[in-house]
Amino acid sequence: MRGGALIDLAGKSVLITGASRGIGAAAARLFAHAGADVAITYREREGEAGKVLASIAGSVRQEGGSVRAVAFQADLSTREANERVVAQTVEAFGRLDCFVANAGIWPAEDVPVKDLSDERWRETLAINLDGVFFGCRAALGVMEPGSSIVIVSSTAGQRGEAFHADYAAAKGALIAFVKSLAVEAAPAITVNAVAPGWVDTEMSAGPYQASGGRGRTEIERSIPLQRVASAEDVAGPIVFLCSRLARHVT
Repeated sequence: MRGGALIDLAGKSVLITGASRGIGAAAARLFAHAGADVAITYREREGEAGKVLASIAGSVRQEGGSVRAVAFQADLSTREANERVVAQTVEAFGRLDCFVANAGIWPAEDVPVKDLSDERWRETLAINLDGVFFGCRAALGVMEPGSSIVIVSSTAGQRGEAFHADYAAAKGALIAFVKSLAVEAAPAITVNAVAPGWVDTEMSAGPYQASGGRGRTEIERSIPLQRVASAEDVAGPIVFLCSRLARHVT
């Protein structure tokens, strides 16, 4: 194990979608710290993706040699883009051991269902649901036994989210998808979801500033731990689910 660490992913590779910032970026850094080669995708934020790669560059495996890291630009709402980034990851590293489906959008505007446009509904589901399906299907085509899939859902998919029914519907569908795929892929591949609540990321900045800047305080009061999770708080369980410590979790 690396430096006595419980999680050692040296010799493994991971593809994390939507990892130029937030949870994806935190997961990329933690995977690299555990010794895995890391591929990330970004949609528009090339500069931020570059910063993530730079932060990974100093990661060194215990047995010597630096962790490899690459970034691919992609609109992951399409089948073709998902198949391409999976193929590029295998080309870069020779294998794919863990696929983390993290890419997603949160439409910021509150819209009741009676006013929800066809365009917004379709865009949210195309990115948050269709893209995950396309990515998992492509990853399953190249993964070997012992590999792992982790899908980032949301508590909104469990409890609903008023005025964001499109987002909640997509995230809820992901939870059902994970339950189905976990049975299909067993015993060769583990499939799990993490469902974060409020996380300290740019995506949640709007609600935190609500109520004259008191939004975050009000949100924290509703959380038993009395604080909003950091991106690193969510990255830890993701990496755990791709390790041997979670080999009986699916």
